[in-house]
Amino acid sequence: MFRFLRYCVSHCLHAAMTRLEEVNGEVSMWSSVRWLGYLSGLNLLLALSLGLYARWERTADTTLLVIFVLALVVLGIASVVYYYFNMERVSLSLLHLLFGFLLGLQCFLNSPGVQSDMKEQVANYLLLASVGLRTLWALLERLFGCTRYRPAFLTSAERLELLGFAIATMVLLLVQKSLSVMVLVVALATVMIALRMKALLALPNLICFAVITALLFFESLSITINPFALTCFFSQLICDPLLDVYFSGLSVTERWQPFLVWRGLWRRLSLLPLLGVEVTFIILAARKMRHVDQWYLVIPGFVVCVLFWAICHMVFVITVWGFHTKLSECQRMCLSQGSGVSGLDKVMASKGMRHFCLISERLVLLSLVSTVAVAAFCWQASSSVFVSVFLLVLPLESLFHGLFHELGSSLGGTCVGYAVVIPTNYCSPDGQPMLLPPGQVQELNQRSTGMLNNVQRFFAHHLIETFGCDYSTSGVSHDALQAKIKSFLELRTADGPRHDTYFIFYSGHSYGSGDWALAGGDTLGLAQILEWWKEKNGSFCSRLILVLDCDFSLPWVTEVRKVEGLYVAVQGATLARVRDVELQDPPQLGDFTAQWVEYNCNSHSSTQWSERGRPVSAVYGISKHWSDYTLHLPTGSDVTSHWSLYFPRVTYPVVQLALWCGGLNVLWLCSVCLRCLKRVKLNWFPPAILDTGQGFKLVRS
Repeated sequence: MFRFLRYCVSHCLHAAMTRLEEVNGEVSMWSSVRWLGYLSGLNLLLALSLGLYARWERTADTTLLVIFVLALVVLGIASVVYYYFNMERVSLSLLHLLFGFLLGLQCFLNSPGVQSDMKEQVANYLLLASVGLRTLWALLERLFGCTRYRPAFLTSAERLELLGFAIATMVLLLVQKSLSVMVLVVALATVMIALRMKALLALPNLICFAVITALLFFESLSITINPFALTCFFSQLICDPLLDVYFSGLSVTERWQPFLVWRGLWRRLSLLPLLGVEVTFIILAARKMRHVDQWYLVIPGFVVCVLFWAICHMVFVITVWGFHTKLSECQRMCLSQGSGVSGLDKVMASKGMRHFCLISERLVLLSLVSTVAVAAFCWQASSSVFVSVFLLVLPLESLFHGLFHELGSSLGGTCVGYAVVIPTNYCSPDGQPMLLPPGQVQELNQRSTGMLNNVQRFFAHHLIETFGCDYSTSGVSHDALQAKIKSFLELRTADGPRHDTYFIFYSGHSYGSGDWALAGGDTLGLAQILEWWKEKNGSFCSRLILVLDCDFSLPWVTEVRKVEGLYVAVQGATLARVRDVELQDPPQLGDFTAQWVEYNCNSHSSTQWSERGRPVSAVYGISKHWSDYTLHLPTGSDVTSHWSLYFPRVTYPVVQLALWCGGLNVLWLCSVCLRCLKRVKLNWFPPAILDTGQGFKLVRS
């Protein structure tokens, strides 16, 4: 055995030194951070080996010796597979499964004699050091941008460590206790998923899970555990999802992609285990009624509580089923368009999914409250099964609440667009636009046609309702353009309300003040458009976005930043002057439109707006209160229509209660402070890329 151990150690050291020599000539920040991760894993392996050896030395149990030898064999196999067969994934899978299993052994094999052993104390300190190194490694990876975020609920490493820990509980504990611990492991996995999905209630769930597990769960099992090993296991798994709450840059649809791309049948079948967990929870809660004093008061209260819980969860199941139905419709539309997952968010927005999710969020929150109420009424601190099932139900329902909240907050509303293209680059002395010389007419027509095609591509890609794309080579009069824009600003959706976003594109000649040059020497300024906007928009919460591809768009970008009380944004561009025309073609009108549309319609676009020396530079400006903008929220009539469409009449009181609770703004002071901080951030420190929430982004160079 000692020869085998020496063989494994010598080959591991040889491979490590070889790898060190390879990277010695190209030391980078990423390699340093990666070696910190290797040091953390090595530290954890030493702690587990030392802890297992200390237990075998104290108890002289041959089973521990067999496990120790098997662990060394698995370690040797993982090393050979990694360094000689280049099968990194298989090797790491074996290691993570081994780490989870050994942590489970060290957690549950804990006796007073072992606790006082010096080797055990050193192993415990090594476990804490491993946690510190692991956390530092994960933090530095994210700070230096070395982490690649991929849509996944759990990584393979996390799944294998959870599985290894569950196997250890089955080996060491009795059936009932091991069942409780396995349910707790599943609950921990659900909390990790909630954190990675950035569910609204993920952090409260994490705190609740940690407190109840530490204070009540293992006490109800009546077993002595090693708190250092348990802390190490918990921290190893929670570290990455917890940091991803802040650092992950994935969008909502990217984070939820593993769930959103499921086929409708599988998503509906996933309701069965959810219903099984819910029914198990209420059955375990009812066991409390077997041993109660003053049953004539407790049992009627329990019946009322369970009745409320049942109605709320009937609403919950119907809501999830309706969501699956609407999501299946969106998936079919994506397949018919050939857009795949990348266009799913735009299709969901056009199908009214945001409105559905905003209402569903309130209903699911009420279901969550009813679950907490039943748990509080029937709390059984001595029942480990009840505690573990409650810790599982809570994050499961929070996941659906987080899904509806995220989709309701992120999906864009309705949008209507209008484009005006006047291909004139020069002005006569009296200020009236005139056509280019005959030799350049063909080039101008090609460029203008390409610009119109790009705008129409942009409208079609983002499912923007098109009011029209006007093209005129002889200019547009002020009266004609005024009538057209006013008609555009009066547009409403088929259901009656105004659109959430009004989009205007203009390309043509402009004066140094930014005003548009129209036929007959007329001009159109930003102040006039804003006056028309105030007149047509009234008190409705809509926003106006202007995209300009003209010579002088910067004055409007500067002017819009002084506007108060309106939600207006201007996206413009500046064209660099070329000193030597023979060496480099000067940028022309239409270049910005082509690049901006390509950037917003192609997720794999190579356009880098932050690149220095760009011939076409982008710039945007937003009004002072732009950060206060919110999409149209459901009203009482909207919720009533939603209830009559989806739910039976018996659920009407619950739906009305959810509406009333959703209308309460308990944290109004926090919302005011948050609104002020957002204003300061956007006005003083505007980001280089501003997501409009409509699927496209405003950019600046």
